[in-house]
Amino acid sequence: MKPLRTLALVTLLAFSVACSRSAPAPTRPTPSSLTGKIGAATYAIEVPSGWNGTLFLYSHGYVAPGSANGAQAAPSGDARTWLLGHHFAIAGSSYSSTGWALEDAFKDQIALLDFFGSHLGKPRRVIAWGASLGGIVTAGLVQLHPGRFAAAMPLCGVLAGGIATWNAELDAAYAFKTLLAPGSALQLVHISDPDANRQLAGQLLNAAAATPQGKARLALVAAIIDLPGWFDPRLPEPAETEYAARVLAQIDWESRVDFNFAFGYRKEVEQRAGGNPSWNQGVDYGGLLAGSPDRPEVQALYSQAGLNLQTDVRALNAGATIKAEPTAAAYLDRFISFDGGLGVPVLSMHTTGDGLVIPPNETAYAQVVGVAGRQELLRQVFVHRAGHCTFTTAETIAAVQVLLQRLDTGRWDDAALEPAMLNATALAQGATANQFFGFALNPSFVTFKPPAYPRPFAKGSPIPT
Repeated sequence: MKPLRTLALVTLLAFSVACSRSAPAPTRPTPSSLTGKIGAATYAIEVPSGWNGTLFLYSHGYVAPGSANGAQAAPSGDARTWLLGHHFAIAGSSYSSTGWALEDAFKDQIALLDFFGSHLGKPRRVIAWGASLGGIVTAGLVQLHPGRFAAAMPLCGVLAGGIATWNAELDAAYAFKTLLAPGSALQLVHISDPDANRQLAGQLLNAAAATPQGKARLALVAAIIDLPGWFDPRLPEPAETEYAARVLAQIDWESRVDFNFAFGYRKEVEQRAGGNPSWNQGVDYGGLLAGSPDRPEVQALYSQAGLNLQTDVRALNAGATIKAEPTAAAYLDRFISFDGGLGVPVLSMHTTGDGLVIPPNETAYAQVVGVAGRQELLRQVFVHRAGHCTFTTAETIAAVQVLLQRLDTGRWDDAALEPAMLNATALAQGATANQFFGFALNPSFVTFKPPAYPRPFAKGSPIPT
């Protein structure tokens, strides 16, 4: 979900011509910078002087439906400078559409890779990488086209896959309406007017957040989908028992970020899929709460508010009757769920306080990779920070260097993946690289094990009918 500057700033502060042609050549003695269009998608390509033969193919994140959608060849200007300065080529497509654009993204990124090879020379190796929605695109590219890539690096990626992600959004929306606005006109699926639906959700949330009872129920909504109780990356994480601070952070995630998807952007997904791809029929919401690390917070806030938690859980279970339309769910399974059958090394990176693409996405991905017996190809690292994709350039470069070492040597250097080593590597990049949107941040790699994804879905799993 593109770390557009607008979305990244929200995350940070309350929380982003015709084709130029040249003759094919195996190397570029002078720098090349190309922009243009392939079909409906724009692209950006940069090849440095003395190109070393490696291409980083970048997949950008979510762009809200109808918003400006430019090509992006790197996650930041500083990352671009580092890659070009170390003689790596970079490229990226805008994709032909906005929203949940995975179908277009897969097609357009492969078309760009073909274009690069025919106009600038075939790369010696291609590394797929991308952030947020670009993380699921990255993992999807190496699942669908493993022979085209040498490695992959999904950043803050939606690695639980499309069905699991939109089921979680439905769970949050359903719990919110059932507990806090049962008589409202709020639409959970088949949304007719996304802007009006989002506005109504915001009004209802603001009213709920003004009372202890509303806050307790908003904490339950958050716990069902494992929203972190940490929002601002400039501030330290509230302690596990600082329930008042943690629920305010969860409300920030709900109001400023997540409800845009649950109550608004879902319409665009339904249009692509040809119907509602999500379901909650038969879901045990008590079981989801029991598996959430936020359960003690919910229990404490319910007690303080004088509410009966089990009564609310029973109400959620009793009304869980929403069914997916099979063809729509099949579309979201194609674009995309994961089978774990890795054919190339993958290094993923996630912040521990991400409330848009929750850290359990990494658990879901590791689980399917393990079931497929390909766990040796996967490594996952975490940065202790609030926010979605709030990595510094230095942290990103530190991870890139480990992945490059894996390609050069044929094995993972697990010592280099230890948090202390990654932090030292990041710190060595200097003060400018250790910033996010102008705020100085210390390198913060940490040992972390996310909980299980609330409702995972592996490719090939049955879709209820």
